[in-house]
Amino acid sequence: MAVSSITAFWAVSVLLILVPGADWAYAISAGLRDRSVAPAVGGLLLGYVGLTAVVAAGVAAVVADHPAVLASLTLLGAMYLIWLGATTLARPSTPAPAEQGAAGATAHAPAPSARRRSRVLVGAGISGLNPKALLLFLALLPQFTQPGTGWPLALQISTLGLVHILSCGAIYLCVGILARTVLRARPAAARAVTRVSGAAMIVIGVVLVVEQLTA
Repeated sequence: MAVSSITAFWAVSVLLILVPGADWAYAISAGLRDRSVAPAVGGLLLGYVGLTAVVAAGVAAVVADHPAVLASLTLLGAMYLIWLGATTLARPSTPAPAEQGAAGATAHAPAPSARRRSRVLVGAGISGLNPKALLLFLALLPQFTQPGTGWPLALQISTLGLVHILSCGAIYLCVGILARTVLRARPAAARAVTRVSGAAMIVIGVVLVVEQLTA
């Protein structure tokens, strides 16, 4: 597989990652609410690992032959995006209060391990059903593979998927950490950012739904 193909895919991948969306909103939310953004980002990456496995298994070929499958997945992702946006608007993220000692911890607070698992699962759902991710993995990624180069197709897809996953990990960790360091001291700005993110998710979701229903 030519390095030029990997580089070209990486450029497209990074451009898509840098467009704020559901992943950004979730990383920012984790930065404001949690002590660590790693579980949330890990969940996002887990969703992309699943998409890579699905495409490597040959589902992308099925989607190419049956455009209605991609349309249905995009519609499902758009509906999920609208729900996430509405949830974000209803409960905008605010900076977490200062850490308390064990004596000051509330009795009803969820266990850290359960909270981490929840963050991972939600993150996997966000990235796994993200319309932008579905477009990248099911429609664009196979176009960067090169049959006849000596690399099995599944290996090429896995390599490209890994490139995207590593890029996502680096960028979303930076987003979450910046949210912690910049917005935690500015509660009003934090609420404004999350509300804008929620509104943007709803708008994107509605546009995608309209596009799919009128196509």
